[in-house]
Amino acid sequence: YQQVFRQYGLNVSTVLDMACGTGTMTKLLADRGYEMIAADRSVEMLQMAREKTADCKVPPLLLNQDFCALDLYGTVDAEICCLDGLNYVPPEELDEALHRLCLFLEPGGVLIFDINSAEKLRALDGQVFLDETEDVYCVWRAELDGNACYYGLDVFSRRGKLWSRDFEEHVEYVYETQEMTQALIRAGFAEIRVCGELSFEPPAQDEQRLFFTARKPK
Repeated sequence: YQQVFRQYGLNVSTVLDMACGTGTMTKLLADRGYEMIAADRSVEMLQMAREKTADCKVPPLLLNQDFCALDLYGTVDAEICCLDGLNYVPPEELDEALHRLCLFLEPGGVLIFDINSAEKLRALDGQVFLDETEDVYCVWRAELDGNACYYGLDVFSRRGKLWSRDFEEHVEYVYETQEMTQALIRAGFAEIRVCGELSFEPPAQDEQRLFFTARKPK
């Protein structure tokens, strides 16, 4: 992120970490001196983020908000959304989500995010994954229905001599590069760049993760 800030010649002070999850990136940037705002729709995730960032010199502002309900007290210099947070936004909400991000970004500021590529999500259709430790057994199934990729996650946890079962379902949506680019333009962004995973090079044909940068015009 700091390399992108330098590429754009930005003097960044305040950063929004959207869909912050447990706050790992929030803490990393806070420890580097940035004034952080972290937003997520999950109260449980924000509770973990609060614990993780409790020792920060300047604790981040934590907000229980999703993309379409984003409402900050002012603008920020930069916004980030890591680990495919925008894949969770349904197509009918994407324009509003990006509009809200643009609205609360300082003119000249930059939005940086990554998404799972369309190729990656389509390749997951029908796949089953297993992960096992001494006390946890996890089965993860993926199924593609149109442009929605459903993850069914069964987690079996040892409780003494017994096991408990928890089930979660997550949905990520397939977005083509051009589709996301056009949505960013409609939201008011410009200077849109798309790179491969953790590089500043154009994405390969079979790229698994795409990184976008988009700037709000001055």
